[in-house]
Amino acid sequence: MERPPRDIYVKSNSFETLAGHLPGGEEALHRIADLMTRLPEMDLPPDRLAVVDKACRALTGDATEGEPTFELKVHICEEIRHISDADLARYLFYRYRYDVYPEIKRIDAFPPCVQIEPTSICNYRCVFCYQTDKSFTQGRHGHMGMMSLDTFKSVVDQIEGEVEAVTLASRGEPLMCRGIGDMLSYLEGKFLGLKMNTNAWFLTEDLAHRILQTGFNTLVFSVDAAEPELYARLRVNGQLERVLANIKMFAEIRRKHYPDSQIITRASGVHFSDEQDFSEMQGFWSEYVDQVAFVDYNPWENVYDTPPRDITTPCSDLWRRMFIWWDGKANPCDVDYKSHLCAGTVDTTDISAIWRGESYQRLRDQHLAGNRQAVAPCASCAVI
Repeated sequence: MERPPRDIYVKSNSFETLAGHLPGGEEALHRIADLMTRLPEMDLPPDRLAVVDKACRALTGDATEGEPTFELKVHICEEIRHISDADLARYLFYRYRYDVYPEIKRIDAFPPCVQIEPTSICNYRCVFCYQTDKSFTQGRHGHMGMMSLDTFKSVVDQIEGEVEAVTLASRGEPLMCRGIGDMLSYLEGKFLGLKMNTNAWFLTEDLAHRILQTGFNTLVFSVDAAEPELYARLRVNGQLERVLANIKMFAEIRRKHYPDSQIITRASGVHFSDEQDFSEMQGFWSEYVDQVAFVDYNPWENVYDTPPRDITTPCSDLWRRMFIWWDGKANPCDVDYKSHLCAGTVDTTDISAIWRGESYQRLRDQHLAGNRQAVAPCASCAVI
């Protein structure tokens, strides 16, 4: 069953395989070229206008010499297809910063992406996940809990208009959160790059309607296999039959009640075992979702016990995203699932101040100096 562990995990290119409706870049490039002609007339703040202009020029081949590379990857073309012309500048502002700023090691007032954890609790014990670590999941250690609606609203209020990429997911299963329905309602129409990852075990008709009403850009069903026995061995405590029924139900509700929905649904698996076959995955799931994907396995479930790796490349997430746990802790990454690197709490400090604060910057400086080996758990982490 085992695959050899990867030496590195490239966060910016985690897709191993992606299939589905993936348009070419011609239509997107035509729309971006048209946007360039309209930029001088748009009422954008100067800093945003400059970023969008750089993004447009990079994509249309009109970039100034020495400017960083920004490419239209296939999943970006599909996202643009679901974005209106009126929102295209907003989308490029976020996407350019998300892809390019980690490469050029630049930050501004807010992270390009914020990952919000409604709960750290999960009903599964997937073999490749840190939920298998009892020192994390046992309640007496203090890592388990659910985000209050007040904390959730505070986070959303701070980042609305500043951050477009918002993901509901991290250490736990978001649909297990008692307040998830109200959280989904509060998100409605606020973010262009809104995404949620779910194992679909707790997906109900009511939650399906709420998800489709919220305006998610992407809904990822974490499934990993197309065969019940293998699914159960990878996603311990899970049952493929129930998950499949829930995903079928979601697809039918979408087809019947929300035919104009712009949501992209994806069945995504961690490629952990040689027994997993992508062609089987695609054949099994493509009837019910828009895309099917395998992502690389990231050996994070035992990072605190792994010997240091010989990696000096800085972690790109230090310039890409912030994780906000259920209890308000702001963490630079989710590989550090026990929050050794906590940079502050959103209950006492603004998100922007945490992002630009001393703790975050000290960690960035250590990575830039090639000294991640002096930081735990960065020394044992494979992510770059």
